[in-house]
Amino acid sequence: MKRKYRSGILCLVIVGALFTGIGLRMGAAPMLNTIMNTAHDLLLNTVFYLMGICVITGAVGKLFVEFKVVDLLEKILRPLMRPLFGLPGMASLGGVMTFLSDNPAIITLSRDKRFASHFKKVQFISLTNFGTAFGMGLIVIIFMIGQGYFVEPIIGFLGAFVGCIVSTRLMQRFVLKAHPEYATEDVSDDAPHDYDSDEHDVVEEDKSLFVRTLNSLLDGGRSGVDVGMAIIPGVLIISTLVMILTFGPAADGTYTGKAYEGVELLPWLANKIDIVFKILFGFTDPHQIAFPITALGAVGAALSLVPNFASQGWIDGNAIAVFTAIGMCWSGYLSTHTAMLDSLGYRELTSKAIIAHTIGGLAAALVAHWVYMLFSLI
Repeated sequence: MKRKYRSGILCLVIVGALFTGIGLRMGAAPMLNTIMNTAHDLLLNTVFYLMGICVITGAVGKLFVEFKVVDLLEKILRPLMRPLFGLPGMASLGGVMTFLSDNPAIITLSRDKRFASHFKKVQFISLTNFGTAFGMGLIVIIFMIGQGYFVEPIIGFLGAFVGCIVSTRLMQRFVLKAHPEYATEDVSDDAPHDYDSDEHDVVEEDKSLFVRTLNSLLDGGRSGVDVGMAIIPGVLIISTLVMILTFGPAADGTYTGKAYEGVELLPWLANKIDIVFKILFGFTDPHQIAFPITALGAVGAALSLVPNFASQGWIDGNAIAVFTAIGMCWSGYLSTHTAMLDSLGYRELTSKAIIAHTIGGLAAALVAHWVYMLFSLI
């Protein structure tokens, strides 16, 4: 009986301790009002902005797929795949697709029997790490450019690229250590591949240029709406909690219940090891640690922190480069890796994928910081 209710009791203790601690500092009424007002403001001013970006990038991405731009990019990138990532050239298509959309795009491709036939098992499994490192990349970069930065997001993309190499190679090493036979075994023909686009391609190419363009834009925009809707829970739940733990009281030191007030717990903790973040990532403000923490679960939620950080003067060019790198590389992998590996049929390797990707994200941030430092010396 005790074991049956142990998890429930533990959950109540953790949630109760968290909100009791916050409530004692802010007051119960201001805390509840701040939670509601912060979630409401995030929905109106951040989620719909992100959804707009998702719709536009989704439309452009679908247009690129329809008119074979993605195939062209795949052909250009193919020579880089085996020497850098230890993957067959076909994997570059997965990188392009996840960059234009989100992590799960790699699963859609993996269910294509023709696509999967190019891979050994160790390579096929590492697609989870490879695809995640580029997930929502276009959205992240465009969002950062929209904040008034240009070079910094490009530097961040370079960092994410290096982080992807580290994560993918580490995952392959972990898999081979546990299953050496996967180095030579082909992906089984009885894997869950059910996607075939030959007939669809023929039908689409028979349509007029105008109809194909219109269908691509509308279908892609609709998929952007789906992505925008999917990020709402992460932004409202995770970001609201992170902001309460990041921001402080009103200017006069009191709690009024307005949006974006909080108890400044994360900056206080970051101050204890401030020197580590300065050396590794060049963070100049302890509040900046909130971004990578949030990106673990949802990159859309992490992006929602940036406008408020900018209004407070807590970020600079280096922070944008590092945020882009770590946000793009991690892109909410804690919330997607289990589902992705389960879909591929290798759920038992989830912990290895998470460890490899954690290291890859840290490498991405480190590279972005030092490249930005070199750039700022020019």
